[in-house]
Amino acid sequence: MTIAARFRAVPSLTGDAPVFDTRDAPADPVALFLSWLDDALDRCVAEPLSMTLATVDSDGMPDARTVILKDVSERGWAFAGHRGSAKGRQLADRPTAALAFWWQPLMRAVRVRGRVVEASADESAADLAARSRSARAGISPGEWMLWRVVPERVEFWQGRPDRDHVRLVYRWREHAWSHGIESARSGAAVL
Repeated sequence: MTIAARFRAVPSLTGDAPVFDTRDAPADPVALFLSWLDDALDRCVAEPLSMTLATVDSDGMPDARTVILKDVSERGWAFAGHRGSAKGRQLADRPTAALAFWWQPLMRAVRVRGRVVEASADESAADLAARSRSARAGISPGEWMLWRVVPERVEFWQGRPDRDHVRLVYRWREHAWSHGIESARSGAAVL
């Protein structure tokens, strides 16, 4: 059996998809995200705050790693790390990023893309202080940074076993959110 054939034999989208009626979607993606996160928490989805953070290095190569969501509000999706880490250096050079959440048991994914801003020194210090003593060891407050992805685009993807997936895309335009269904085949949005 070829590797490709082995991969084709592995079941995918084996979760239990909740009903997702896009007509009931709120005007703000943060409200929908928090609702979906509550569903993940209520159903005991493992590691619901884990997300993939993608940045770009100085050569234009993408780089991805798993980080933990620290906060979400109208100010953006927050994560933290060392200022001198690869992600810190990449964000200092190119302050844009993408985030991806995958809640497999619910067949749900959320993607967030936008510019990245640094939180205040006080917010970063408070995040560092909230870590365990062992996690703070050897880190000075100036080395620890809290960043926020201020989204321009947020996509809510609801998988379906029949592969007729639903993508609801929010876009920030002219100081307001618009949203609509986006076709996976054409990329066109009905906003």
